[in-house]
Amino acid sequence: MNPRGEKTMPYSMYPYLGWKQQCTNVPVVFPSQHQNRQPGFEYLMNPHPLSENPTYTGSGKLKNKVAIVTGGDSGIGRAVAIAFAKEGADLVIAYLDEHQDAADTKQFINSLGRQCLPIAKDLRLEENCHSVVETTIKTYGRLDILVNNHGVQFHQRSIMGITKEQLINTFQTNIISFFDMTKAALPHLRAGSSIINTTSDTAFSGMSFMIDYTATKGAIVSFTRSLSLSLADQGIRVNAVAPGPIWTPLIPSAFTAEEVTTFGTDVPLRRPGQPFELAPAYVLLASDDGSYMSGKIIFVNGGSIVT
Repeated sequence: MNPRGEKTMPYSMYPYLGWKQQCTNVPVVFPSQHQNRQPGFEYLMNPHPLSENPTYTGSGKLKNKVAIVTGGDSGIGRAVAIAFAKEGADLVIAYLDEHQDAADTKQFINSLGRQCLPIAKDLRLEENCHSVVETTIKTYGRLDILVNNHGVQFHQRSIMGITKEQLINTFQTNIISFFDMTKAALPHLRAGSSIINTTSDTAFSGMSFMIDYTATKGAIVSFTRSLSLSLADQGIRVNAVAPGPIWTPLIPSAFTAEEVTTFGTDVPLRRPGQPFELAPAYVLLASDDGSYMSGKIIFVNGGSIVT
């Protein structure tokens, strides 16, 4: 039973890689767990998030393209990087200090026959954003896709608990660095290039205990829409993906151990999403399949209706 008195299904009882829900009326729960740092480590999570759909076969939609995926070491970023590699892209994954997760991602992408360059940088510093882009150009000679995906969230039950330090950290990480990464990348992007930002459906629904986080995600929505208008004449498309509750390292590092056990059970599909379930949305926006899409927000959120 969960706190609402509902019967639940342990995550381990899921058929087919633990993600396809067969009992639509039964919420699915994860084991109690917590990590005392942000960002969290994917290799410590139980169960590990699912970064790849083994039935997904690429068709060359991103053949020989080069993509930077920030936060690409784990979670949504890792799943996006893997899907891009399956579509023929070479990757740069920028991350903070999750070295084992980044090494695992690199190994996986290399096994798909594509190149992957992990770069450990604190993207809260503008010079590090320029460094990531410069290293990308020196290594691959081009840049076609920028995915601004990294982020943090710190839970506070009241706005009174949000310190100025936390506020600045959240904004520097979640939105100011998106500006800096975009400014660094833009001189190297050409007509047909794509910028994709990760926002959240909480930007539309709100979240009482993540006020600063949801504020940054709202800023990303407005950033995406305004930037798309600014770059339309250059033929550069700008879009965003708005995830709902997704099983990533952000969850055990931001939620309490008890909260993890009910995470994601309040959406219509009654379960958290897995990272690989978002990846096709990023492929769409990065590829020519999305050539008539700019300034758009794609929701991948377990059936929740937000406006």
